[in-house]
Amino acid sequence: MAKVTEAYYAQKRKEILDAAYRVCVRKPITSVTMKDVIAETGYSHGAIYKYYKDLDEIIRDLLITINRTYTFDDLEKIIEKHGTKDWENALREIFSMLADHMIGVGKDVVKISLYCAVFAMSEPERAKQISEKIGEESVTPLLSAINSLSVYLSEVIGANKLHPVRSVEEIILFIVTYYGGIEDSFALSDDEESSSGFTNGNPKLHFSILADSIILMLKGVKK
Repeated sequence: MAKVTEAYYAQKRKEILDAAYRVCVRKPITSVTMKDVIAETGYSHGAIYKYYKDLDEIIRDLLITINRTYTFDDLEKIIEKHGTKDWENALREIFSMLADHMIGVGKDVVKISLYCAVFAMSEPERAKQISEKIGEESVTPLLSAINSLSVYLSEVIGANKLHPVRSVEEIILFIVTYYGGIEDSFALSDDEESSSGFTNGNPKLHFSILADSIILMLKGVKK
C-alpha cells in the first residue's frame, strides 16, 4: 500500500509541475503566481498545498527538470574523438550538436530557460534561495559545457601554437553572448521566414556562423 501511496503522491506532483510548465510557457516566471498554477491544475486551493508548500518549491522542481533536459553529454566525446589537432572539425561538430540539442528540446523549454535568466536578474535573492535548495543541480549543464569548452580552447591554443585575436575568456564571453541571442531568436521566432527571406530562428545557421567566427578568432595572426 505504501508503494501505491508514493506513486500517487509522485503523480500528483508531476501533474502540478506539468501545469506550472504550461503556465511558464505563456508568461514569465516573474509574473507567475500560485493562483495561476492552481487554476491550471484544476485542483482546489487547499489540495495543491498537500504536495507543495509554496510556489518557489514548484519552481525549484521545474528548474531541476529543465536542467536534466538540457544535457550536453556528447561534448566530451567529440573532444576526445578529434583531440587538439583536428580542432576545427571538433568545434564545428560541437556547435552543430548545440544546434541539434536546442531544436530537440524545443522552443518551450528554451523560452522557460530565458525567463529563468530574467528571473535571476530581477529577483536575485529569491533566485539564490531557490538555487541553494536545488543544490548541486543548480549548476546548469550549459555552464558545465562552457567550462569544458574553455579548457579545450586553451589546450588547442597551446598544442597548435595559435595566436588568437582574443583571449580564451573573451572568446567564451562571445560564445555565451551569441548563444543567448540564438536562444532569443529561436524561442521567439514564428517559424516563418522574414520578408527578406532570412529565417531568424534557425539555430543550425546561427551556430554554424558562431563556429566559423570562433575558428577565425583562434587562428588569429601568424607570427
